[in-house]
Amino acid sequence: MSNSGSKRALRGRAGRMQGGRGSGRASKGSVRLWGRHAVEAALMNPVRQHRKLWATREGIDSLCGELPPDFIVEYAQAQDLARLVARDAPHQGLVLECDPLPEIHLDEVLDSDPAQPIIVLDQVTDPHNVGAILRSAAAFNAGAIVTQDRHAPPESGALAKSASGALEIVPWVRVVNLARALEQMAEAGYWRIGLAGEAEATLAQALPTGPIALVLGAEGEGMRHNIAQHCDALARLPISEAMESLNVSNAAAIALYAVATREDDS
Repeated sequence: MSNSGSKRALRGRAGRMQGGRGSGRASKGSVRLWGRHAVEAALMNPVRQHRKLWATREGIDSLCGELPPDFIVEYAQAQDLARLVARDAPHQGLVLECDPLPEIHLDEVLDSDPAQPIIVLDQVTDPHNVGAILRSAAAFNAGAIVTQDRHAPPESGALAKSASGALEIVPWVRVVNLARALEQMAEAGYWRIGLAGEAEATLAQALPTGPIALVLGAEGEGMRHNIAQHCDALARLPISEAMESLNVSNAAAIALYAVATREDDS
């Protein structure tokens, strides 16, 4: 899919709704995405392998650019598309079935730009939170998010919709051992700053110069003890005593802003 100054007629093959009707689930080994930003970003991502696009004509018209000439589009009514996604999901007339993104290794991220912060998530499992964190990571030019493979949500339509296209932009590294991944980051020269409400120092006070890895734990439980021990420092956000904590995605956005403004001031 290519960007162009004016929208051209998008070509495809119209057909009757087939495959997954009424299931709300993708076929085995694939991911089903919905919503204009998530679908458009996936179509424009050269490493994403696409299988089929179901769409209303209004949904196709909302896309920027044009589809490849042989790309299969099955046109349908909005109520039919609703049967292909999660209940009450805002599909905006677009449902795309595609392969999961290729695996990314931590070494690839650590060998890239050290000025880009890394977000490390310790057992943050809600797809809407992870999607929102991906969106903030893209906005503040983060280098990647890193999660443990067993305790993180899979790629999904709900996560991609919350990420608003950022799933296709920000590298997502899944590791077996999060503590070992933090050791690798330290060996690569990253300062590991864990966010914890009980910390004495604020994030602004704790931020050093140099590459940064921000570590956030799940809401309620926070970081696990072993993960906190693998941080170089713990820091808190200076929020009002009227609130006990922030949503983890909000905390990530504020922390990324703090790193970005620190870099601007350096």
